[in-house]
Amino acid sequence: MLESPDAVLLYIPLMKDLGMKWSDIKETPRHELIGLLSAHAEYETFHSMDGYSEKDISEMAKDKPEIRTQYIKYMQCRRKYEEMLGGKRQKPTFKGIV
Repeated sequence: MLESPDAVLLYIPLMKDLGMKWSDIKETPRHELIGLLSAHAEYETFHSMDGYSEKDISEMAKDKPEIRTQYIKYMQCRRKYEEMLGGKRQKPTFKGIV
């Protein structure tokens, strides 16, 4: 079998993760394919720790310290997009609802 980094790092993820067909991949310029994969990786980071609190992360990090590094990347990504969207969103308060 031919070993190609493009197959492993580009084509398979596009088909598996993004559901692209081989014909779509062949018709799309390479720089756009790389952009799609980059955006997908950013999306995965952006949602990688959804649903976990800082307390949950601290508990999990006791067994796997690398969790804390992943959480830091997650928070940096979240902050980056919050800043791009015009600042931090304020959490709703009871007074704000009434």
